[in-house]
Formats: sequence, C-alpha cells, structure tokens
Amino acid sequence: MIALLKDKNRIIYLSVAASLITLAMKFTAYYLTDSVGLLGDAAESVVNLAAAVVAATFLWYASRPPDSSHTYGHDKAEYFSSGVEGTLIIVAAIGIGYSATVRLINPVVLENLGVGLIVALAASGVNFVVARLLLISARENDSIILEADAKHLMTDVWTSVGVVAGLAVVQATGWEILDPLIAYALAVNIIFSGLSLLKRSFRGLMDHALPAEEVETIERVLQKHADTVSSYHNLRTRKSGPNRFIDFHILVAGNTTVQAAHDLCEVIETEIEGELANTQVSIHVEPVEDKTSWEDVHRFRS
Repeated sequence: MIALLKDKNRIIYLSVAASLITLAMKFTAYYLTDSVGLLGDAAESVVNLAAAVVAATFLWYASRPPDSSHTYGHDKAEYFSSGVEGTLIIVAAIGIGYSATVRLINPVVLENLGVGLIVALAASGVNFVVARLLLISARENDSIILEADAKHLMTDVWTSVGVVAGLAVVQATGWEILDPLIAYALAVNIIFSGLSLLKRSFRGLMDHALPAEEVETIERVLQKHADTVSSYHNLRTRKSGPNRFIDFHILVAGNTTVQAAHDLCEVIETEIEGELANTQVSIHVEPVEDKTSWEDVHRFRS
C-alpha cells in the first residue's frame, strides 16, 4: 500500500476504478427511485470518471523527463488537467440545474427511496476511502492533479450525504418539491468546486509565486549567510507541478574567488533544497562594490 501511495501514476487508476463502481451504484439508485437529486449525484460521478481519465493521461505526460523542446520538463500538464476537471464540473452542474428545473415543473412521486438511499450511501463510502488515499498520495508527491481529484471526490461524498439526508426527509414527509431543490443546491456547490479548480489552474499556468511561508524559508536561509552575503535581490519563485524553481542575485565582496563564490552557492542551494522538496535553485553572483550590481535591486524584491 505504501508503494502504491508513493506512485502517483498508479494510484490515479484507483480513482478511475472507484469512479466506475460508484457510477454504476448511483445510476442504480436513480433508476430505483427516479429522484432528480440522485440523478444529479450520479451525473457528478460521470464527471468524476472523466476527470480521473484526464488526470491519468496528464499524469503520464507530466512525468516525462525534460527534452529539447521542454527543457524544464512537462510538469505544467498537471495544471491543464485540473483546469479540464474544473470545466467538466461546471458543465455537470449546469446539467443538474436543467434536470432540476424540469422536475420542478413536472413533479413525480419518488419510489423505493429506502433501497436507493442505501445504495447511494454505499457509493459515497467507496469515494470516501479512495479520496483519503488520494489525499495522502497528493501530499506524498506534492501533486495538484491528485489533490484536485481527491477534493473532487470528497465534494462528491458530502454532496451525496446531503442528497441522502434531504431525500430521507422527503420519504418521511412526502414533500417531493425538496428533490429538485436539493438538486439546485448540489449544482451550486459543484459550481464553486469547479471555479476553485479553475482558479488554481490559472495561478499555476501564470507562474504564481510560491506561498509566503516558503518565500520566508528562502529568506531565512539567506539571512544565515549574512556574514558573506552582503545583500540579495531579484528573488523570483514559481512552481510547475510538484517542482519549485527559485532564482535570485547575491552580492559578495568583489575579491571573492570564483571557487569561494561557487562553494557559497552550493551551500545555499543545498540548504534551500533541504527545506523545500523538489526545488531547483539558480543563483547569480555580483560584486557588492560595483554600482551596476544595484541597478535592478528594485525589481522582483520579495
């Protein structure tokens, strides 16, 4: 199991399998009950399956090594995947809203709610277990694809629980109008989930800087070397998939030898890479006495 959690290219297939199983179970629940709320829940499972297949494809592509055309690697494919998943979620929400409107206009009496709800809850149990495993693997691999898929499955779990709870009220009271209203609430919740993923994808594709706490870690390492590093500037950071890219300028005494400057950079790079996993650091060394070393201090300052 530990080996599986560390292999993000294999564990995503667990998500595909779970999506197939829950898809069958939820459509069975819908067939038994004719509940548009459960139809909406089942529709989200279709999105889960599509998203899992897309995630598996992009994970394979993102894991390819750098080549002459992609010298920084293919990690940004992960952001395309989460963007596609976010779009699919929103499309599913629109479909659920349409189905709810039709049912609101033409209400029907729901049947076999007891059995249908049990099947729906069992499907949610499958999603819950797989989502937890995916979240563990996402943290292990620092993968936005696995995190997005896991959070999507957890959203599915909670919305399913909400649907089941609402339909249990329908069964107890006979208020069929609650069914399309539950579907509307489900659609709104799914849209917010989709928009969140689209936002994160956009941030990744636009080379958004690393989180403030990670930038502070870099600065803390540099401050440890204040005796030899007179100053630093142009600190720039970005993240591509699980990989962090960091570059900055350091100012040292002009009489520092090439070997000494190289050794200093090696120490700083090693310390930063020890604090932040999957990090590549590039350092430009400048003489502190040269006025041209200060000309671009104002740019990209953290």
